[in-house]
Amino acid sequence: YKYSQTEAGLPLSLGLCYCRHYYLTLCHCNGSYISFQIPVIFGIFLNSYYDVHFNFLGTLFAGLGVLVTSTYQILVGTKQTEFQVNSMQLLYYQAPLSSLILLCVVPFFEPVLSLPWQLSFEALGMVLVSGLVAFMVNLSIFWIIGKTSPLTYNMIGHCKFCVTLLGGFFLFRDPISLNQFLGILSTVSGVTLYILFKLRETGSSATLRLQTQKV
Repeated sequence: YKYSQTEAGLPLSLGLCYCRHYYLTLCHCNGSYISFQIPVIFGIFLNSYYDVHFNFLGTLFAGLGVLVTSTYQILVGTKQTEFQVNSMQLLYYQAPLSSLILLCVVPFFEPVLSLPWQLSFEALGMVLVSGLVAFMVNLSIFWIIGKTSPLTYNMIGHCKFCVTLLGGFFLFRDPISLNQFLGILSTVSGVTLYILFKLRETGSSATLRLQTQKV
């Protein structure tokens, strides 16, 4: 939950600080894109600061996760452009390598041999469903970043962040303070401004292409 809050607001803000070249190449960023991040980051800060579960260790691990996520998202976009492949093709080559890395790392962090479990159709079904969902999530990440940009993908993450908080409030009665609610409004306002700007930018680009074709 805490990682979702941090990851929603900061992946590109932190990761692109050391990958500025990729950022400008992929997004052709200008001041408007940066300004839209201000209300979003401010909203994340309000929710994090007034969260009773906020602590240093959790923030440290969330920050490391954000750093890795930033690099991963940027590479997803650059590699699709570099190798001229679509999202499915890139995932086809990346998934086996990721599985091999996890296979080597997991035994050192998880008690795999000591887990008390029995193979059953129900357990096998849950494993298959979990794998299918994970595949669809990864495919959607590759597709969104490939068709748009890492910044647009993160804006979708901001929406997920707001839905997570509001869902916890309405479904599980998770308390939300006034400051946290203001943080949600700030985040939503930043996302809304970004969407409106992108729609206007897309419309202007389409109009320019039509005028160029006529000429």
